[in-house]
Amino acid sequence: MVPPADLAALLAAAIDLATTDPTEDAPTAPALLARVRGLARLRNIVEATLAATVRTAECTQAPEHDGHKTMKAWLTGHLQLSPATAARTVRAGRTLEHLPRWAAAARAGHVTPDQTAVLAKVATSARLAAAVALGVDLHGDDGIEATLLACATGPHPDTLPAVVARLLAWIDPDGPAPDPTSQRELHLTPSPDGGGTIHGRLDPVGYEKLSTALTAHQQAARVADDDRTHAQQMGDAMVQLADNALAHGDTPRLRTHHAQIAATISAEDLLDPSVVPAAARLGSGQQVSNEVAQMLACDSIITRVLFGPTGMPLNVGRAQRLVPAHIRRAAEARDGGCTFTGCAAPTWWCDSHHVLEWTADHGETSAENTALLCERHHTKIHHGYRITWDPDEHRWRTHRPDGTEILIGPFLS
Repeated sequence: MVPPADLAALLAAAIDLATTDPTEDAPTAPALLARVRGLARLRNIVEATLAATVRTAECTQAPEHDGHKTMKAWLTGHLQLSPATAARTVRAGRTLEHLPRWAAAARAGHVTPDQTAVLAKVATSARLAAAVALGVDLHGDDGIEATLLACATGPHPDTLPAVVARLLAWIDPDGPAPDPTSQRELHLTPSPDGGGTIHGRLDPVGYEKLSTALTAHQQAARVADDDRTHAQQMGDAMVQLADNALAHGDTPRLRTHHAQIAATISAEDLLDPSVVPAAARLGSGQQVSNEVAQMLACDSIITRVLFGPTGMPLNVGRAQRLVPAHIRRAAEARDGGCTFTGCAAPTWWCDSHHVLEWTADHGETSAENTALLCERHHTKIHHGYRITWDPDEHRWRTHRPDGTEILIGPFLS
């Protein structure tokens, strides 16, 4: 993609900078550290400019151009940012909008993205309105914003979180009685090479419940000469807890099906005695070896799905309008989730959509005429957007109402 004119020269200069060998001419330690400082400031400038641009895009509903409701969804779908990073960027843009003095310092590279994130709790419309109602000077030379900026750029920037906490307590000294469950959050972040990380926070009672359940499994699984670390034992205990929940079959249904692990693999790879990396695709889109798929198959129901030369499963004609279970499974195996470009919604969020309408266009109820779409993008398809199957690349393409195609990347060249 060609960058806007005002970015082209900057991108070229940045690429030149990135390809420069920092070890040329045997730089001294002070020279290397000065380079690090300069690059860090450059990062601060870019992050602030990105956040401000994201905010402008949010206010003008720009993500709707590509069929997305929010900039967070667009950032994750089109720039491959993690949901946490995308949310942080969106919050930063809102924070900078409320604090013009701080925003100017951020655009100059004098404050970091981490410091801007600290201000997010206080820099909301409701909090700032409450401060004004108390007669607080927000934006003056001696106001709150100037004080926060002086703290962030002064000799003790590590005190900024405490200053923000005191400011919040001053604006709302009593505050509403907090709901302890509102503290609960859990982030599952897939890793590019498979697997993923878990990060979260629980209220005291919720933590105690999870800790007790995990400890019970951890202690029950201990054997003599167990050389696993405590962290490894607790990780195994969490997986065992999930195994037990899935095995009992009493988990909530997802699209009329019990929650279950699905792996899609060719028959040849499943039967191959040698290890074939990335031979199978899990329901989340993660790639695993055929060895892992063979292990899962030991205690699984195996469903055969036959694909034609264009990558499409076989069809069953126009006998019925509702998509039967076997076609749904075939579509899930082929699509892996929402087929709208840039959407990562899993299969259990998706409707089964007739690409050619069953009633108006006499479309068949077939795997070839069925595509998975999340509720939002299913609505988009019925309001002018269009998806088509590319038999050469074995994937779906998405087109806007004006006929232009929604494309992802590569990044600006």
